Amino acid sequence: MTQAHRWQDEVLAGPGGAMTDEVGVITGPLTLRTTAAAGDLVRFEVQYKDADEWYTLTGSPRTHRGAPAALHAAALAAIRAGGGAAAPG
Repeated sequence: MTQAHRWQDEVLAGPGGAMTDEVGVITGPLTLRTTAAAGDLVRFEVQYKDADEWYTLTGSPRTHRGAPAALHAAALAAIRAGGGAAAPG
């Protein structure tokens, strides 16, 4: 892959929220940004909706096998489910 590809969506975190490396669990309306780059790495970052700060979703970056867009969809589903969601593998 010669250039980065990015997906970004708003998501409401389920009970238990999403786990981040920097601040622990965050909850409520969030934005998930997934970036696929060279080296088959996928990075997942979350922020409170409309905030300036981005946080690393625990477990990110991940090596991807297959479609990074599918991993973005899986991360959205995990955050909706809550329970301290981390980056999908």
